[in-house]
Amino acid sequence: MRRIGASTSRWLVLMAAILVCSCARHAIPQATRDGPVVAFGDSLVHGTGSSGGGFVKLMESRLGRPILNLGVPGNTTADGLERLDDVIDRHPSVVILLLGGNDYLRQVPREETFANLALIIERLQAEGCAVLLVGVRGGLIRDNFAEHFRQLADRYRTAYVHDVLDDTLGVSGYMADQVHPNDAGYRVIADRLYPVLARMLGQEP
Repeated sequence: MRRIGASTSRWLVLMAAILVCSCARHAIPQATRDGPVVAFGDSLVHGTGSSGGGFVKLMESRLGRPILNLGVPGNTTADGLERLDDVIDRHPSVVILLLGGNDYLRQVPREETFANLALIIERLQAEGCAVLLVGVRGGLIRDNFAEHFRQLADRYRTAYVHDVLDDTLGVSGYMADQVHPNDAGYRVIADRLYPVLARMLGQEP
């Protein structure tokens, strides 16, 4: 039987450590208390472009429980910070956080956008909320937000779904306008978010 050399052994240990870190990075946090599910964000949370309720309403029916929709069209991350007490006062078990698109459209400095998101996540977690962070695209040709959203998710160990419009933006039949999905587009978004949310709530998707 051939002995494993010291360098090979170190390499195997390193690969095992990388695998463990990779699995931990993608772990989905669980709700740790009873309370409503809150969707918090801008027009994409509100469901602008749909016939009623967007992806939030679709996930409600799949979960079999209500989701409180606190989406306000036009909101930036700064607006979200100002409204955060309204979320915390509901004592949610899970918060779906989707903000940042209007920051990009209004050319808010990227550092300010992600500093605001970090503060929102910190306050929600301090209050016992599990957070599902939903990314948005920061650029038409090159996405300048993707890595920053991933870093936030890793830093705070939130659940994470990247670029909410990844499978709908520019796809024929999925958009109501240049920014907002139609009913078909919101179904695609619900398909992406629902399995993650269900697991956070201890349900099988």
